Amino acid sequence: MKLGSLEDLYVGELKDLYSAENQLLKALPRMAKAASAPNLTKAFESHLKQTQTHVARLEKIFKKLGGSPKGKKCKAMEGLLAEGKELMAEEAEDAVMDAALIGAAQRVEHYEMAGYGCVRTYARLLGHTDAADLLQKTLDEEGAADKALTELAETSINSGAKVANGSV
Repeated sequence: MKLGSLEDLYVGELKDLYSAENQLLKALPRMAKAASAPNLTKAFESHLKQTQTHVARLEKIFKKLGGSPKGKKCKAMEGLLAEGKELMAEEAEDAVMDAALIGAAQRVEHYEMAGYGCVRTYARLLGHTDAADLLQKTLDEEGAADKALTELAETSINSGAKVANGSV
């Protein structure tokens, strides 16, 4: 893909996010299954529903642009999810695995927040006001998911991992 303009970059980055979100749709059920804490399982299941909405928003943006969201593979998300998959294959105390899952999920959230922040800004500069508003909603939701994961980690999960197997 040739990047001859900001519009080209914008479309390319939207395709990258579309690929990332679709990869995440496949990974979140596995993460929910690997979690032992019910509140963490619920957080992953809730984010799965949000991710479906994020995909739909991106499809809406592409419909208005008159193009297809397909055609690009997000290698960064592929790598983040591969690391998460390796992590889930490790032997770990339940609470330790939950802490690890939160860390993996937050790396994904931070990647998405960076991507959505960029494309939102590009959309604004290019005059795609409706798209910018949709992208801002997604960015806000990604930030809220990250904060919810931090809250879970700080209020229960990490302290449970600390005492797992007598490591206090």
